[in-house]
Amino acid sequence: MQKKEYLKIGFSPDIKNPKDRRTFRLLEILPGALSWLTILAVIFLSWQRPVWVAIFIICFDVYWLLKTIFLSFYQQASFRKMRENLKIDWLKKLDELPAKNWEEVYHLIILPMYKEGLEVVRPTFQALANSKYPLDKLIVVLAIEERVGEQAQKIAKAIKKEFNNKFFQFLITTHPKNISGELAGKGSNETWASRIAKKEIIDPLRIPYENIIISSFDIDTQVYPYYFACLTYHYLTCKEPLRSSFQPVPIYNNNIWDAPAISRVVAMGATFWHMIQQERPERMSTFSSHSMSFKAVAEMDFWPVKNVNEDSRIFWKSLLFYDGNYQNVSLYYPVSMDANLADNFFQTLINVFKQQTRWSWGVENVPYFTFGCLKNKAMALKKKIYHLFHHWEAFWSWATNSLLIFMLGWLPLFLGGEEFNRTVLSYNLPRITRTIMILAMIGLVGSAFYALRLLPSRPEKYKGRKYIWMILQWILVPIVMIVFGAIPALISQTRLMLGKYMGFWVTRKERK
Repeated sequence: MQKKEYLKIGFSPDIKNPKDRRTFRLLEILPGALSWLTILAVIFLSWQRPVWVAIFIICFDVYWLLKTIFLSFYQQASFRKMRENLKIDWLKKLDELPAKNWEEVYHLIILPMYKEGLEVVRPTFQALANSKYPLDKLIVVLAIEERVGEQAQKIAKAIKKEFNNKFFQFLITTHPKNISGELAGKGSNETWASRIAKKEIIDPLRIPYENIIISSFDIDTQVYPYYFACLTYHYLTCKEPLRSSFQPVPIYNNNIWDAPAISRVVAMGATFWHMIQQERPERMSTFSSHSMSFKAVAEMDFWPVKNVNEDSRIFWKSLLFYDGNYQNVSLYYPVSMDANLADNFFQTLINVFKQQTRWSWGVENVPYFTFGCLKNKAMALKKKIYHLFHHWEAFWSWATNSLLIFMLGWLPLFLGGEEFNRTVLSYNLPRITRTIMILAMIGLVGSAFYALRLLPSRPEKYKGRKYIWMILQWILVPIVMIVFGAIPALISQTRLMLGKYMGFWVTRKERK
């Protein structure tokens, strides 16, 4: 395989070399096999070795309790820093930088759009227009899809009519349908849009690539006023800006008051997880709306065009491309996005499940990065081991942990037989696990508190008692963790294991 050709791999069928193809295929099988082996082993041993499993479950529950406490401190610290950053005048901080002319920094903002309505797209552009950053430094690209037809063209024309003169440059691109070798999705669209922007704006104006920060935003992403000033500050002050990605905190609160409880819990749970990850940037991969140096993304030929989770794939690609010399920078600054909301309750649940399955399809990056580590001889072994361990462990935990905690922990009582059920351990197992779970669930009080603090102003159509449901919704967490967590993750890993590769599913955006 030619030098770093492995960076272009989507899945095992893309590889021509039979040996490499078999290796990659094995790596696609292993994540699902590991998760299913864990589940089946617990079931089998609950029958054959119930004492072993009972002890394991107690130890695992204690570990999960300690981990919950540990992560809650990260969440608290991240929340505090985010609230502080929202109060800062980042333009003033930019002016205080010594010998760095921040006004030379441009922002290229790529906004891929599918079938979203004007009620979703327009607030995104209004938020950009309200930015406390010189608008003559913003290059905004609305990237529509040819396969949507006249509907997308009509919305694009309406947006251009209203916002064309607001920014330094405004560009509408149309991603052609049925391009050979591409997966129809966000990655291929934003790559097409970025190349057009480079050809028609950046290169003719001779803007230095290192002076451009490119941001890939979902079309429902609404930035806070000082977002680009905050991003510019971190870009100019981080150690290696050309080898860094910059990650805000996604807060799914654009339509949070209208979304049903299940959708709210899933959305806020995702927000809390990314708040925690801000405290652990060494473990974080880019997600959804993120930013990076245009020079870096151009050197790598932009985002992958064969994958569903292009937002995280670009980080793993960068890490391999630069031989491990790449990092994530936490902004501790939010962007607002939409929670799942459809025409009715049941369709919303279906959409939540599909979205979680798509997110968990990020397991496609496990074989990609592992194979890349095998091929890349320049990256330090220590860095490879660190990232590989945490990457594999994250997806194994996603598919198995909530099942072990809430379901499989009771199996020894049902499968262990009469002899086991006469033991003191069998008598105490449910009591011990219940006590540990109650202690762990106390953390939900903190989640409810932070959720209330992150809520936008209550719409007049809702009464004050709506706040009560915003608190009580957290009792749904065990159901959410299993039905909208472990099960979608198992489905994704099983599909990858069987070679049933997933296409891109666009999360439907609705506003009431």
